[in-house]
Amino acid sequence: MNKERGTVPVFRNEEEERVFWENHGSEDIVDWEQAAQARFPNLKPSTKSISLRLPVDLLDRIKIAANKRDVSYQSLIKFWLSEKLDER
Repeated sequence: MNKERGTVPVFRNEEEERVFWENHGSEDIVDWEQAAQARFPNLKPSTKSISLRLPVDLLDRIKIAANKRDVSYQSLIKFWLSEKLDER
């Protein structure tokens, strides 16, 4: 079945785009039966550097905990923060 596909219009603002997608599905634009799976092996998540001041004693304890786990202390801090936020 060859259904004629449309194109995504150029939107003037986010509201106009929202209204369009409320009334259209991706199948109106893309023939998913012809689509191929894409792989992007070199993508890395966006990051931003921050400065975080910690008491020396706390930082020393974090470094000891990281050393026991054989990971960097920065990675351990990120893991702990992420884990704590996921609990909420």
